[in-house]
Amino acid sequence: MAKLNTLALAVVTLQASAVNAGAPDTSMFSLSTFGTVGIVHSSERKADFTSTIFKPNGAGHSRSWSADVDSLMGAQVIATFTPQLSAVVQVISEQRYDNSYRPFVEWANIKYQFTPDFSARVGRTVLPVFLLSDTRKVGYTLPWVRPPMEVYSLIPITSSDGVDLSYRFHVDELTNTVQGNYGQHDSRQPDGAGKAMARNLWGITNTTEFGALTTRITYMKTDLTVEQFNSLFDTFRAFGAEGNAIAKRYDSNDTPVGFFGIGASYDPGDWFVMSEWGRLDSRSALGTTSAWYVSGGYRVEAFTPYITYARSRTESETSASGLTVSTLPPAFAEAAVGLNGALNTILGSGEGRQTLSLGVRWDFTKNMDAKLQYDHTRLKGNSVGPLINPQPDFEPGGSFSVISLAVDFVF
Repeated sequence: MAKLNTLALAVVTLQASAVNAGAPDTSMFSLSTFGTVGIVHSSERKADFTSTIFKPNGAGHSRSWSADVDSLMGAQVIATFTPQLSAVVQVISEQRYDNSYRPFVEWANIKYQFTPDFSARVGRTVLPVFLLSDTRKVGYTLPWVRPPMEVYSLIPITSSDGVDLSYRFHVDELTNTVQGNYGQHDSRQPDGAGKAMARNLWGITNTTEFGALTTRITYMKTDLTVEQFNSLFDTFRAFGAEGNAIAKRYDSNDTPVGFFGIGASYDPGDWFVMSEWGRLDSRSALGTTSAWYVSGGYRVEAFTPYITYARSRTESETSASGLTVSTLPPAFAEAAVGLNGALNTILGSGEGRQTLSLGVRWDFTKNMDAKLQYDHTRLKGNSVGPLINPQPDFEPGGSFSVISLAVDFVF
């Protein structure tokens, strides 16, 4: 509760600042706030269930019920200087890599509308990879407690620092938007593991809207450096030519990573169905992974029961022989065994998983909802899926269940 009070204080402070800034001309500034207060329980007691790899703990081992998995608060200020020139700042407070709730800037950009259909943004903008990328952090806009993690964890970062161009055209009732972006992104990993750095991050997205139907196609590419991998494979290099070859094959040091994704949503009002598929291709220990989900729900007055099935699998190797231990002196053989184990843990950690989710959303008042969701996940082989902090007696594979309760709001 102390952390949630800190979140509330951060939002109130930002709101007060925005109101004061807009006092001379209240029409220039607009403010919106949003948030989720959630609690999660996992049946797996020997590891933590979490919603992103950038969080240090979650539900399961660290605590039976965790409010850190989904809870966040945010505020967004839009400044409209002229009909063509505007700016946006979005600040979010949620659990971070260092277990704090220190607010951070999710978006901060200046937009120029050259024509009603062509615009450019400079600064920190959303990374438009998935159908729900624009509102991924706003739980109230989602039918579920959280987006299906099999697909959305393929690209865990949500923003990019750079430039963003958007062109829209209309054909009768059809609206098509082509969006291109170029930039970079840095993310800190928990437990002092260092940074994950994306450079030359560029992508193109095509979104088509026709009545109740929305489709999106995305291609993205970047050069990725994972400092945690660098330190591991630097140790491999100490074993000479064989170690160098392993490091060259699996290290992620300015290594190309590509992503291709497609998605579609049909929502005529009383019900909805949506699905997305994505494939991440990396020339490193991250390997090649594909994932998909299909979800649907039916609205009965204020209630929306829904069901989701999601699945992911690794298309690249999930194990490797590593260093040849038999040719090493005993003093080095033990270290080589440890290195081989670490390599195979990384390769097998995303071997594959599937999740069946059942839930219900209750819009109990204006701009607020409550959600209850049950997830059952089955892990393939040595996969750990969305689990972190595995304990010495944790066994990969198997299955576990998660119960999530959340209240979302927007104002």
